[in-house]
Amino acid sequence: MPRSKQNTLSEQRPPSRDLRVLKQLFTFLRPYRRAVLGAVVALLIAAGAVLGFGVVLQRVVDHGLSSGSGAALNQALLLFLVVVTVMSASVAARVYLVTWIGERVVADIRKAVFARVLKLEPAFFEVTRTGEVISRLTVDTSLLQVVVGSTLAIAVRNVLLISGGLVMLTITSGKLALLVLLGVPVAVIPLWLLGHRVRSLSRSSQDRIADIGAMIDEVLYGIRTVQAFCHERIDRLRYGEQVEAAFDAAIRRTRISALLTATVMLFTFVAVSIVLWVGGHDVLAGRISGGQLSAFVFYALLVAGSVGALSEVAGDLLRAAGATERLLELLNTEPAITTPAAPVALPEPARGEVQLSNVTFRYPSRPDNPALSELSLMLQPGQKVALVGPSGAGKSTVLQLLLRFYDPDAGVIRFDGIDIRQTDPQQLRQRMALVPQDPVIFGADAWENIRYGFPAVSDADVRRAAEAAHAAEFLDQLPQGFNTFLGERGVRLSGGQRQRIAIARAILRDPAVLLLDEATSSLDAESERLVQDALEQLMQARTTLIIAHRLATVRKVDQILVMDRGRIVASGHHDELVAAHGLYARLAALQFRDTPEARQQPATGQV
Repeated sequence: MPRSKQNTLSEQRPPSRDLRVLKQLFTFLRPYRRAVLGAVVALLIAAGAVLGFGVVLQRVVDHGLSSGSGAALNQALLLFLVVVTVMSASVAARVYLVTWIGERVVADIRKAVFARVLKLEPAFFEVTRTGEVISRLTVDTSLLQVVVGSTLAIAVRNVLLISGGLVMLTITSGKLALLVLLGVPVAVIPLWLLGHRVRSLSRSSQDRIADIGAMIDEVLYGIRTVQAFCHERIDRLRYGEQVEAAFDAAIRRTRISALLTATVMLFTFVAVSIVLWVGGHDVLAGRISGGQLSAFVFYALLVAGSVGALSEVAGDLLRAAGATERLLELLNTEPAITTPAAPVALPEPARGEVQLSNVTFRYPSRPDNPALSELSLMLQPGQKVALVGPSGAGKSTVLQLLLRFYDPDAGVIRFDGIDIRQTDPQQLRQRMALVPQDPVIFGADAWENIRYGFPAVSDADVRRAAEAAHAAEFLDQLPQGFNTFLGERGVRLSGGQRQRIAIARAILRDPAVLLLDEATSSLDAESERLVQDALEQLMQARTTLIIAHRLATVRKVDQILVMDRGRIVASGHHDELVAAHGLYARLAALQFRDTPEARQQPATGQV
């Protein structure tokens, strides 16, 4: 499906070039210091046990085999079993603790990032694809779990083995250790030269996966439109292109990673071969014993293997740095709509007075075109006001500003006399109820959908709200009644049924201000009559702001405000506005031209 180009989080912040971004994970490790300490102790013991094998090997060769003493050999083998036992127990403890820490930290990160996403205002999602956010919460956190739960421990283990191995090499033979030390930089330099390239390609690969997730979300959400317009072939081709782009990015990363690993291992084992050649001649010359050479070869291989393993996990660590960076971009994104440090409490009980004073607003994605221009209006408590006008006039924008999904660029919005920027957004929104033109139904049963936001409300209250919205009659006919799963986004319901669920939700909320955005637009004539009756009961004694394109639904309101291009161009009652022969009269003429009532109206300059 065609999609306009959007700015992504990846474009908003340049990627870092090293592993320092992983330091920010320590914030999530702090609550689990004991488990981390236990894992570190187990890791040190396991590494020490592995290093102890060289000492055991030297004893076996020099004291057990060379001496010809069976008792000495038995002692050496007994020491070997002790070391193996200690190593096995410490490895088991390390694996369990590190895995637990990885799962726990990633769970905390997922919760923290999702909590931050829930706080972000709608403007954020105008410029960020939902599929990308989903990818970061799933793919990137899964990668982090693997890294924190195993790869990071493996990296630390190999660093310890390299460090300890070099110390033991020096103790065993200083001359041969010098040769090894000269070879280590040769192996490490490619790690850092190619590592940055691996990280950059890893980030690119993760971004391509996010593109795939975004496209899947878009196509499946509009699957009916896709099939109705026979767009399957085009979407299949576009999806294939996205998959191939992700594959190419992954192969480029894998190619560099493979080159990195092969280079490091080649240089490392060439250095070990040189050491063996020099050490072998020293044994033949009697400068060192066979046991010393055996221990030295063991430590040299241990260091070489650890360096090779470190080069392999370095790619995973660099990928983790990319994943961490992408997650922290979300976690560090500050919402534009926030609660003030000292919020002003709204009056109790709520009166439902709403005032907009000289409000100007531009959507972040359309900064050049004002949606509202110096708009002023006043809703008295209990007043019913309708906003009418052509599409794009700014009617829905008024509702979004009232709910403080956005803040105006200029002007002030007051609720019960309080500037809404000075109060808690949640306290403000709890006093309102929105019935949108396209109601959102969640993948749950009717009970949960109607009591949405009020989990403690009883089933009896939910049923009364459903009956008032004339939703109970069709819900009772479902296979499991109110317990029936309504499908993702309410796909098992008709448009009118979804609308009545949304109205029942608003009835249950019992708000001070009711916001109706074409609340009956999806209903057939019979359903509209039933719901209109319910809405009239709901609107009694509460402030109501109605957006309507169907002018027949707003003829009984206290005042009609006519909007055009972000401004109020006229106000009054239906008959007054028709008689004024302005924009409202033209809209009315277009809607009522075939009705007996319209034929009784004078000509109004139809367009």
